[in-house]
Amino acid sequence: MTQEELTRMINEQEGSLSLAFPALMRKVYLWMALALTITGFASMIVMSNESFIYTLFNNQILFWGLIIGELILVFSLSARISKMSITTATIMFVLYSVINGVTLAPLLFMFTKASIAKVFFITAGTFGVMSLIGYTTKTDLSSIGKILFMALIGLIIATVVNLFMHNSTLDLIISYAGVVIFVGLTAWDTQKIKRMLAMCEEPDEQAHKIALMGSLALYLDFINLFIWLLRILGDRR
Repeated sequence: MTQEELTRMINEQEGSLSLAFPALMRKVYLWMALALTITGFASMIVMSNESFIYTLFNNQILFWGLIIGELILVFSLSARISKMSITTATIMFVLYSVINGVTLAPLLFMFTKASIAKVFFITAGTFGVMSLIGYTTKTDLSSIGKILFMALIGLIIATVVNLFMHNSTLDLIISYAGVVIFVGLTAWDTQKIKRMLAMCEEPDEQAHKIALMGSLALYLDFINLFIWLLRILGDRR
């Protein structure tokens, strides 16, 4: 089957979405919004306690322990969700959102509240536009998604290298690259989620698990886009 035939088949399938699709797609964004709200509240609570913020800054074992805990949660959720109940998966997602809020607090503490709010609204607008494009476009974004995923790996490597180099020019280049990558990933993930949910005939537990994983993907896109934009546009204290 050629790429054109595959794209045409997918577009025809999307033209006859299941009755369960609208409710499942709404759940993707509702779960994502809930996770962002939880992360925001967790960050605000931590930021209001300066002694704990300084503990996170100075206690590398605690900070990296939280980071490792985040990674374990997200990888476990991604790899084992098919064997979990939807309740267990949701609890893990909520827990991840809380820990992510705690680990984001030291970064947010370095910027003014006004610039954090400004960047948040810029992120929300950018995310909304790109998600809408991913939802409505008839163009198959699969090939673009593969390129972006490889670019993301390069971004991670460059970020780790610059932790030791402390090169401000490279840091700025990495930040702009991060914005571009996650802007593209937002559209790609939205299209991928739409196509997966379009195949769900019933809103059963498996369909809800797909929706939950979709909300996790978009949540990560939003958070990362926010972080990279904050590094570029944020005003430091």
